Amino acid sequence: MPESKKEEIVFGLMMCTGMVVVMMTFNLWHTGMLSQMSLMQVLIQFVICFVIAFLVESFIIGPVASKIAFSFPFARTSKIKGILTMSFFMVIGMVLIMSLYGLMTAYAADQLEGVSLFSAYLHTIARNFSLALPYQLVILGPLVRYVFGRWVKGRAVTTVSI
Repeated sequence: MPESKKEEIVFGLMMCTGMVVVMMTFNLWHTGMLSQMSLMQVLIQFVICFVIAFLVESFIIGPVASKIAFSFPFARTSKIKGILTMSFFMVIGMVLIMSLYGLMTAYAADQLEGVSLFSAYLHTIARNFSLALPYQLVILGPLVRYVFGRWVKGRAVTTVSI
């Protein structure tokens, strides 16, 4: 886990990259836009989405999720419980905000004609949460912690199985 501000930034960049690539690809595929966009359009969308996600994660969701997660006594006494609790609240916050971003981009692209914005938002949240939480807990979180510990911090990491 990161111990300095520089390490927090590197860790956040790694985590954000992994989440944005998968979630953006999933949402573009789900809406049928992946096959309609050029590689340059996808890259531009990735950059915009990544910047927004990184800023939201760093300055809004990260601090709030940390406060909430570590207000639970069990999250402070067990490393694995702390990681799981923090990841859970990060996913909730990021899904709520980034689903709103996705809804706004879909609205701007006239993809929501005749659809209730509220129901589209709820549907998007449910769809995104169902992928983001297991992906974060089972695949990306352990992978980023391993890579971060091994190559960024330069020390061996013990993996934690769930």
